[in-house]
Amino acid sequence: QVQLVESGGGLVQAGGSLRLSCAASGSIVSTNVMGWYRQAPGKQRELVATITNGGNLNYADSVKGRFTISRDIAKNTMYLQMNSLKPEDTAVYYCRFTDWLRNNNYWGQGTQVTVSS
Repeated sequence: QVQLVESGGGLVQAGGSLRLSCAASGSIVSTNVMGWYRQAPGKQRELVATITNGGNLNYADSVKGRFTISRDIAKNTMYLQMNSLKPEDTAVYYCRFTDWLRNNNYWGQGTQVTVSS
């Protein structure tokens, strides 16, 4: 089992910045991918960015150039630096941990990000 705790959400004006954190604990295996997903009201959950244990990155087109995903392996913590925020970035942001070897997925409880215009 893996437990994930997100933090760092909040209310910010358009053009502002926020930094999200996701702390993982439990059975942290090296065969993993961590990622950020978001879900806006009335919409499906969508991928924001992912990072492998080896540091390979992937971003949704909508956030490229504005968001940066990173992780501290020693602290089992993942981050999402969000700059130039737009109202359409408003959503609940979820952290996901995938053990790809055993095909197990774990989700955090989510943190609300609200961007006002």
